[in-house]
Amino acid sequence: MDYIHLRDMQFFGYHGVLKEETVLGQRFRASVSLAVDIQRAGQTDELDNTVSYVGVYDICKEIIEGTPFKLIEAVAESIATRILQQYEGAVFGCRVEVIKPDPPIPGHYKEVAVEIVRGTFS
Repeated sequence: MDYIHLRDMQFFGYHGVLKEETVLGQRFRASVSLAVDIQRAGQTDELDNTVSYVGVYDICKEIIEGTPFKLIEAVAESIATRILQQYEGAVFGCRVEVIKPDPPIPGHYKEVAVEIVRGTFS
């Protein structure tokens, strides 16, 4: 199994349960790993034999900067579902991490995040 990684993409969105999150918005980060077979792409040097990094980035941007969700779990699920649908047959599985670096939670911590794995990812 081969993998494509898009790490630490940064966006601004309005996801959250609290009113200030949906009104003021906040930063989000996302990382995506795709389980793929890219041997042919490595042999041919042809874009048609791999998954477009731009396409995956655009999916993440559209979802994170688009219609708000209450939960980052739903954001991650939406990203994974869209990637697996759009790249059916090319992507066998995906791991999606969505991070809120500055959620309005009292206390000391680095960030909060969810990570999901969908499809076949070994």
